[in-house]
Amino acid sequence: MPANAAAENALGTIGTVCWTVQLIPQIWKSWRTKSTEGLSEWLVLIWGFSGVTMGVYVIIEDLNIPLILQPHLFGALSYLSWAQCQHYERKRTRTVSVAMYAAVLVLSAGFEVGMIFAVKPAYNSGNTRPVQFFGIFSSVLIALALLPQYWEIYKHKEVVGISVMFMFVDMLGGVFSDLSLAFKTQFDVIAAITYSLVVVMDGVVLICAMILNPRARRRRKRLEESLGSDDTAVDGHASSSPVCHGSSLHLGRVERRSQHDGSESAPPQDHTKARENDGKERDIEKSPS
Repeated sequence: MPANAAAENALGTIGTVCWTVQLIPQIWKSWRTKSTEGLSEWLVLIWGFSGVTMGVYVIIEDLNIPLILQPHLFGALSYLSWAQCQHYERKRTRTVSVAMYAAVLVLSAGFEVGMIFAVKPAYNSGNTRPVQFFGIFSSVLIALALLPQYWEIYKHKEVVGISVMFMFVDMLGGVFSDLSLAFKTQFDVIAAITYSLVVVMDGVVLICAMILNPRARRRRKRLEESLGSDDTAVDGHASSSPVCHGSSLHLGRVERRSQHDGSESAPPQDHTKARENDGKERDIEKSPS
């Protein structure tokens, strides 16, 4: 395909926009629900660092400006989502979470700048292996980062916690970034592998959401129906309990009646004892002093 700088920048810009806003639905969802359950903190942390390593690669390779901006924006938003995991899931205070976010940004920026200055001289002298390492390593990180998320999906038996819109927009970003490389003067294989991995692995999450989430909804519905039938059975048992209650009332009446009868027979015993005592007193009076 012939080189076309305008098409390259246009498609790269669309891909950058997608990868800029892709994490916003996830960040918004986590903030709105005040929960990151089901979202792997390792996913967003590793993705954040993959943006750093990819940043080294795209700057040294001097790709178009949108593709240079993309990994940095992607990394910053990934780290922000990671900070949310620290606050909502790890129950760290907001101050600590913000401090951790700022610290990881500073460390990542320092690492990237240091690696650029370390690798640039070798690249200028014709040794491209160091910069290729960063590009390949970024691809590996992006692929490995989704493994903890796959585990979360397996554990919950559905895609929960992670925004499906986030995955979809992320996949679109990979598609447009791939297309932008097609119009570059020299096709960048490593960048293409990185973007294609994003498309494939995001697609796996979307397929899991389409298959597992309806199953999970049906499973919860069956559980609710079974609980409803159990509640009905309990209500039926409760409605039959007055018969037993009536029997206990009858027994209570019998016991109270027997106690009442016993209390009525008590006075004659008391009168008899009184007469015996009077007789004893009269005998004492008649006896000679």
